[in-house]
Amino acid sequence: MPEIADKTIEITLPDGSTQTHPAGTTGREIAESIGAGLARDALAIKVNGEVRDLGRPITEDAEVEILTWDDEEGKETFWHSSAHLMAEALQELYPEVKFTIGPPIDQGFYYDVDLGDRSLSADELEEIEEKMLELARRDAEYERYEVSKDDAIRYYEEEGNEYKLELIEDLEEGEISFYEQGEFTDLCRGPHIPSTGRIKAPKLLSVAGAYWRGDESNPQLTRIYGISFPKQKLLEDFLERRRLAKERDHRKLGKELDLFTFDTETVGPGLPMWLPKGTVLRETLRDFLREEQVKQGYEPVCTPHIGRLDLYRTSGHYPHYEEDQFPPMVTGQKEDGDEEDGYLLKPMNCPHHVKIYQNDHHSYRDLPVRLAEFGTVYRQEQTGELGGLTRVRGFTQDDAHIFCTPEQVKGEFIDVIDLTLKVLDALDFEEFEAQISLRDPEDTEKYVGREALWDQAEQDIREAVAETDLDAHEEPGEAAFYGPKLDFMVEDALGRAWQLGTIQVDYNLPERFELTYVDENDERRRPVMIHRAPFGSLERFIGVLIEHCGGNFPTWLAPVQVQIIPVGDDFVEYAEEVAATLRQEDVRARIDTSDETVGYKIREAETQKIPYMLVVGGDEEEDGTVSVRSHDAGQQGTVPVDAFVEDLRPQLHPTLD
Repeated sequence: MPEIADKTIEITLPDGSTQTHPAGTTGREIAESIGAGLARDALAIKVNGEVRDLGRPITEDAEVEILTWDDEEGKETFWHSSAHLMAEALQELYPEVKFTIGPPIDQGFYYDVDLGDRSLSADELEEIEEKMLELARRDAEYERYEVSKDDAIRYYEEEGNEYKLELIEDLEEGEISFYEQGEFTDLCRGPHIPSTGRIKAPKLLSVAGAYWRGDESNPQLTRIYGISFPKQKLLEDFLERRRLAKERDHRKLGKELDLFTFDTETVGPGLPMWLPKGTVLRETLRDFLREEQVKQGYEPVCTPHIGRLDLYRTSGHYPHYEEDQFPPMVTGQKEDGDEEDGYLLKPMNCPHHVKIYQNDHHSYRDLPVRLAEFGTVYRQEQTGELGGLTRVRGFTQDDAHIFCTPEQVKGEFIDVIDLTLKVLDALDFEEFEAQISLRDPEDTEKYVGREALWDQAEQDIREAVAETDLDAHEEPGEAAFYGPKLDFMVEDALGRAWQLGTIQVDYNLPERFELTYVDENDERRRPVMIHRAPFGSLERFIGVLIEHCGGNFPTWLAPVQVQIIPVGDDFVEYAEEVAATLRQEDVRARIDTSDETVGYKIREAETQKIPYMLVVGGDEEEDGTVSVRSHDAGQQGTVPVDAFVEDLRPQLHPTLD
């Protein structure tokens, strides 16, 4: 110990400045040296990329970042500690409870617990919250200590907790730590915030069932979801956003607006069926993107919904993507008897597009070849992970694959960035983050292809992004198995982030399928593939769009753009004349011929979020006019039909900068 005490270490802060401290200095002490305000707000510390407790000593030179509530990792640490606080409350209220795992999630935390035959009610959740607040006020420290594997096993054998014992089996000696706060002790890697007193506003949100380790053959547990904040005002803001999100839930609005439906029992979970209005919405989005693609030289293709297993063996989807695929339709053994023969519901369109490219011989003069398809694919998502349109088992990708020379990659990639930004701008998605998703250097078996090709693909993306001045951060471990990608994380009107558009550079599939083109020296060379989908999938994009705009689509996209309301049966014929005029201008117009009152018809059109209502009666028929009402702005006055059409015409097409 004396030699450590005498040693000094250099601490490098995020702004590049350095500090000298004695070896063994803690994150708390570093925060205090920077300022009292930071010390009060500090939740954890990042040391050379590893998030740790503020109280853990630092013994070597290190790059250090103090984490607060404003940092994502600070929130994760806060919510992880809140899961432990909830567990302590459960332990006091239900002494027989058995704990399993309690991680932080994107918005809050959960803990899976075994309550035996007991189920929890909403009233009991409130009681647990109150107990959490009581415990938090005691301001108990989160204390870490490391134990041997034998001691850990002995502890949980005495507790009678078979779940923790199973977790310990997977751990190696020397990597087992416990955390303790108040009367609660848990097997945990950490890190945690300094003390429970930081948790001022916990809220338990819901209860669900969950199988131990996600395996349906294992016992079913009780999963309690919660969230917490360091200030009551933050909780109040969250609950208001949650209320608005509930109002805008695309599953609720999809039903109210007659856009889509599910029949879980007969058709199957995660398989949406599009109603007429929803189909108009889909097709309008498709037409918009098709028009832009034609301008950029894309050619349409259409491919089958299934393919032979050998196609996906060559591409690497089978078996590298096996967990996400539906089981193959096996028809027997191949002639050599070593592998199964059969078909697979396609999980991706790219192998089919590769085969279309191979249908012709290509010269460098032909490249780039841009093949586009709105192709439906299928993924075996777990039932518990399905969620309306945003997580489904059958969905349509706005998929395209560009086959180009290595020299063309950067230019093509930049053009796709431009197309993706046009799509986001047209739908009023103003806030987004660009993420360069890279391979995980610690788990190379997840990926196919040579390291040199991966290096080149990652460099291609970095250079293209830099040239567009797009602000992008890098995220290791998020690449596709065949190549790195640029993902667009879009923020909706409620501040929630969604991964929508994606662009990927792929040197590996061309190599696996032995694709070639003839260069200017009459030599065969390997093309590069760019995979791109500005929407990502129509299903997810529409689900996010519905919630983003609350179902109030821009006029060009609305399934019904104009509702014509005759004040009585005598004026239906004139309403039909107005509708015919509008339809000549490609306006999607409908007539409400129901027996309801005019006031009811207007309210119904407002509920359906139809952009314009035209009321027609005797005066309008005599003068050739319509009484205009806007969903956004209310009554607009009476104008000639031609004048209304002229004012409407600019709204029938998306605005592109």
